[in-house]
Amino acid sequence: MNYKSRIACATVLSASVFAAPTVLAQGSADRESSGPYISGSYGGYKSHGGDFKDDNDLLGAAVGYQFNQFFALEAGYIDFGNFGEDDVDGKLKGVNLVAVGRLPLTQSFGVYAKAGAFASSLDVDAFGESETYDEVSPLVGVGVDFRVTEHLTAFAEYNRYDIDIDSDDFNGQLNNSGPKFDTGQVGVKFQF
Repeated sequence: MNYKSRIACATVLSASVFAAPTVLAQGSADRESSGPYISGSYGGYKSHGGDFKDDNDLLGAAVGYQFNQFFALEAGYIDFGNFGEDDVDGKLKGVNLVAVGRLPLTQSFGVYAKAGAFASSLDVDAFGESETYDEVSPLVGVGVDFRVTEHLTAFAEYNRYDIDIDSDDFNGQLNNSGPKFDTGQVGVKFQF
């Protein structure tokens, strides 16, 4: 399945997740707006920049604390798997810490933005050489969420990751300083 097909499937899935439980959500107006939560997500990404053009699936998990309906802190793990083309292969995974600012539009529906740091480990095999890059880089994202029940929320989000590598490695044969990743994810969050 190519990148556009995965995005289309994710869009249809998220639309059905958000639309189907409208009747259930009507009774959750008095929900608790603070507390710890866990989440899991699945999505796709597009890596771009020089030798790192590719698209693939990704998996994510997070734990967080919702302080009120407007603000949360979240720590997560994400695995991008393998990516690359021709003589360049990369494998990326990492953890992030983000602040989440949320604007509730209705009792059940809201939009949010997130910003923070992504501590990553990038393994690159290129032109017969191997290097590992461990670094911390910025992470930004936006999303929408929909409260399905008192404790369960569905969400869809876009995130942007920017990873750097040393352009002097690999005898200067890589034509960029590192890949950038645009991700689209759908998932569920359970608040305790």
